[in-house]
Amino acid sequence: MPTKAQVLAFIASQNGEVGKREIARAFGLSPAQKVELKQLLRDLSEEGTVSRERRRLHVPGALPAVVLADIVSRDGDGELVAIPVEWDSEAQGEAPPILVQVPRRASGPAPGLADRVLLRIVEGSIEHAVPHVGRVIKVLEKARKQTMGIFRAAPQGGGGRIIPIDKKQLGRELQVPPGAEHEAQDGDLVTVELMRQRVFGLPTARVKEKLGSLNSEKAVSLIAIHAHGIPNAFPDVVVKEAEAAKQITVRGREDWRDLPLVTIDPPDAKDHDDAVHAAADEDGGYIVTVAIADVSAYVRPGTALDREALIRGNSVYFPDRVVPMLPERISNDLCSLRPSEDRPALAVRLVIGADGRKRSHSFHRILMRSAGKLAYAQAQNAIEGRTDDITDPLVEGVLKPLYAAYACVKKARDARQPLDLDLPERKIILKPDGTVDRVVVPERLDAHRLIEEFMILANVAAAETLEEKKTPLIYRVHDGPTLAKLSALRDFLKTLDIGLPKTDQVRPSHFNRILDEVKDTDAAPLVNQVILRSQSQAEYASENYGHFGLNLRRYAHFTSPIRRYADLIVHRGLVRALGVGKDGLPEDATVESLGEVAAAISVTERRAMAAERETVDRLIAHHLADQIGATFNARITGATKAGLFVALDITGADGFIPASTLGQDYYRYDEVRQALVGDRTGEMHRIGDRVEVKLVEAAPVAGALRFELLSEGSYVKGPRGGGPQRRGAPSGFAGRPGRSAPGRAKAGKAGSGKAGPGKAKPGPGRR
Repeated sequence: MPTKAQVLAFIASQNGEVGKREIARAFGLSPAQKVELKQLLRDLSEEGTVSRERRRLHVPGALPAVVLADIVSRDGDGELVAIPVEWDSEAQGEAPPILVQVPRRASGPAPGLADRVLLRIVEGSIEHAVPHVGRVIKVLEKARKQTMGIFRAAPQGGGGRIIPIDKKQLGRELQVPPGAEHEAQDGDLVTVELMRQRVFGLPTARVKEKLGSLNSEKAVSLIAIHAHGIPNAFPDVVVKEAEAAKQITVRGREDWRDLPLVTIDPPDAKDHDDAVHAAADEDGGYIVTVAIADVSAYVRPGTALDREALIRGNSVYFPDRVVPMLPERISNDLCSLRPSEDRPALAVRLVIGADGRKRSHSFHRILMRSAGKLAYAQAQNAIEGRTDDITDPLVEGVLKPLYAAYACVKKARDARQPLDLDLPERKIILKPDGTVDRVVVPERLDAHRLIEEFMILANVAAAETLEEKKTPLIYRVHDGPTLAKLSALRDFLKTLDIGLPKTDQVRPSHFNRILDEVKDTDAAPLVNQVILRSQSQAEYASENYGHFGLNLRRYAHFTSPIRRYADLIVHRGLVRALGVGKDGLPEDATVESLGEVAAAISVTERRAMAAERETVDRLIAHHLADQIGATFNARITGATKAGLFVALDITGADGFIPASTLGQDYYRYDEVRQALVGDRTGEMHRIGDRVEVKLVEAAPVAGALRFELLSEGSYVKGPRGGGPQRRGAPSGFAGRPGRSAPGRAKAGKAGSGKAGPGKAKPGPGRR
């Protein structure tokens, strides 16, 4: 028979909850001993040493294996800390804090302050300040999205209403009674808590916190920042640490200040973290040098700067502001590769053969001095003969070798055949007051492609070096399409008379052949979108499974440590592997620990993408709010049972057309065709169709637009055998203009699809 102490230890080892059967099995007790165990447990219960709930035993103050918890704070290292939701403080004492851990390969929203999460308790030790560690199973619906909105003061004074910021909550306003405003002014972004509800009337709420006013410039992104819990103010200790940083000198570094490296970036870029140079090699190839700002020299492991950078994971780029990963003292000053200023860098020298393939490479920790700061269009103009005062002295010795090296590298790139989707990105140009001036599609230049291809080569070289040195790293990985997505894509393409090989081992070249087939046709935008949706999402991982989209076996982000934490980890790995400093990756960093980091920053990346997309939606909805009744040319970008998603041609604005407003017919969702098809008429509205729409509703705060469809669809034989036999274009790519069908003006709930414009800094950033 086990002793009382042994039984208590076993119960505690099972995360505090266990049954009599498990105890008997663990100690191999006989039937007679089970009777003794029953008495022993009764004694422990009477002593208050264990508690019984629904025939389960647990040690008072211990946590069950799975617990529902609220995230309430961060510890000194910036880690999230939660407490259990159900906890009897009088009987069990103070609720134990739980260190929140995001699992590797995590999916779904990022956990943040005030979120409610389901945790699996994975370890615990009373010696630690936070005795329990909980791995996130699921982030439940974020409380901040349910309780955040815009306060609108009542005209008569006292109280007001809350306009929800979430599209799913549209039409569900909350009433704030007089005295519950918490000094909120009209137009303030606030968090609220629900009060006791009445049987009739609007739900009532009390303002908990004022987050900022939306009546000022650069305010629209404030909604997304708070809704997604993006840290946008640096703690004092981080700012002080950044301000105390001193300029790195040439000591312990190679002096490359005479090499004419240049930066080529967007015209509005404030941080310049990559510089390039190329020179012809004697064997017909080129030597390409890529120098990247040495952020690891300033942001050391375990410092306040490092902890804050990990929490943020990456910079977030909004049209009206940037929320940086690092303070400006680091990102825009000490690590920005300004012209004619000494800057520390980590450089890779790439030896390229005449066939464009990389022959060898070497990494160097250097001190450099940029010979010029160029914009993409400026570099392109110079190489085409339109120079200015800055580019004129750089054309022969710097720009022409760079473009010649790119032409060489492009041969290998074309032979490799990465996935070549044509998805133009729109950029929002703002007025001084923060409102939308216009939306443009920047021209894709060889200058963009040059920088992108050189950055990819540098990223590959970093992964290869760390693998060779057996140093753990964070890979940028991209899995191939799942079998289910491939099957759905194959069925859809079949409706367009396009074949996809029946094999599980698809390659990017399979998709490229299809894209070439539809290039310069009406089908091209449709096929590009559908192939994009069939792809998996790229992420970070400490274990390599390749990058499908780029068609590369190994790939790591190395080229943007100012704005991505993954790149900083790779820099530290190179410093450690090459023995070029004491500020490299700590020796206790393992594949397992980096896996946790990779999972966390994958989540922050998805958080940033969602916040950027929602902000674009809101800005464009504000821009179009005074154009109710206007008509636009658009393309159907999605079809669901609820209705159609469309994107306007000029602005790229996304909006929704409820199925109930399509006409006097019942429209069913055809999954294979990705279309809505009328039961009686056979009228079909399909993804990719060009249509004319009328704006009927705009909800700027939520970023939602609702449209009415004015175009007639193509026709297919109805599923029940009825309807017209005439068809539209054989491929079904475009509907024909026609009169609005009766009933199309019916009201429907506003909604929105996904937005398109991406980050301000182009290149391989999110590949």
